[in-house]
Amino acid sequence: MSRADASSAAASREEGTAGRAFAPGGYWRESELPLASLLFLLPLIVIYEVGTRFFTSGALAGREEQVIAFTLLSRFFSLFGAHGRHLPALAVIVILLVWHVARRDRWHVSGQTLFGMALESATWAMPLLIFGFVFSRYFTLGAFDWQSRDDVILVLGAGVYEELVFRLILFTFLSVILRDAFQFPARWSVFLIVVISGLLFSAYHYLSPSEDFHIQTFAFRTLAGIYFGILFLTRGFGITSASHAAYDVLIVFLTAAHS
Repeated sequence: MSRADASSAAASREEGTAGRAFAPGGYWRESELPLASLLFLLPLIVIYEVGTRFFTSGALAGREEQVIAFTLLSRFFSLFGAHGRHLPALAVIVILLVWHVARRDRWHVSGQTLFGMALESATWAMPLLIFGFVFSRYFTLGAFDWQSRDDVILVLGAGVYEELVFRLILFTFLSVILRDAFQFPARWSVFLIVVISGLLFSAYHYLSPSEDFHIQTFAFRTLAGIYFGILFLTRGFGITSASHAAYDVLIVFLTAAHS
């Protein structure tokens, strides 16, 4: 084989590899992996950590301001004597890294995959936004007092930490209880896990002292929790967290625009 032939063959192999990387099957598989989720969500985690430390009105006034899921995680760690404001962020990183190592996946995620995950997450936020708009026409969801800069920072963290608690951790816990302990059939287990998680996700929002219980908001948030649960099962942690954050950010800006 001549040098020209060898170069041509090498180029063909490279094109074939690139083609597989850009193929739909390659993206759908890679975007669900723990390492892809970690790299994709890392900017959101950093923005939240830096923002709540230095840029929110609470931080500037010298008081701590965190989303409830973040606070619950911090309190959970304190039960075991572990303290530190960055522990929930480290928990996300460690869980995804341990998951990655346990799966023995390769240490590489393409930039095209991360870009595709951003587009897909924004896309998945839209059906919930439209449903919320339609739902609000028939049932009052109440008014929200948004403070744009603070809330953008906070909802980015909510997307990550609420999905960590109510999807990644709670799904695992409920799966152990229903499937392993009580031997529920797989389909019933999945159904119950998604519904229970959705109900708890909705109830969790009323832990905030500024939230009054209304059956309309409870119903909508339950359906939103079920939506994120299905998305988690089909598209993974990274896409679900970013879709959640994207939805919340859109709500912040749309509410601010109409206020």
